[in-house]
Amino acid sequence: MRHAVAPGTGDPANFRIGDCSTQRNLDQTGRDQARETGRKIREMGIRIDLVLSSEWCRCVDTAILLDLGPVSKEPSLNSFFRDRSTERAQTRQITDLLSELPPGTKTLLVTHQVNITALTGIYPRSGEIILIRPTENGKIEELARLIP
Repeated sequence: MRHAVAPGTGDPANFRIGDCSTQRNLDQTGRDQARETGRKIREMGIRIDLVLSSEWCRCVDTAILLDLGPVSKEPSLNSFFRDRSTERAQTRQITDLLSELPPGTKTLLVTHQVNITALTGIYPRSGEIILIRPTENGKIEELARLIP
């Protein structure tokens, strides 16, 4: 899932990962979008076993507001928008992580456009969910797109 609506692009020059005041954050529309998406998922009876989030505040906030279970921060989901040198390694870490989960584990990853595009080739909208599954050959198979 790409994080919910956070107006703008990238982050300010003084960005620090542990300080939300230095980051581009969800606005009220984004907070409402995350809550509504979580409500719809629960209403459909979909159970999520594991929620992993980028360490960026807009992703953590999206994951928390979805209210689908405890949220764990996963550094390999962090944005590489400013530094593309980590793109391949981070994308590989995610495919490895997904492949190592027990079969049938429903995992929600909350991350950034660049990460999703690197993993799937899809340019997602804010709040969009791409349903994927790892294949036996270590690739990712797209199953569906859920657009808010």
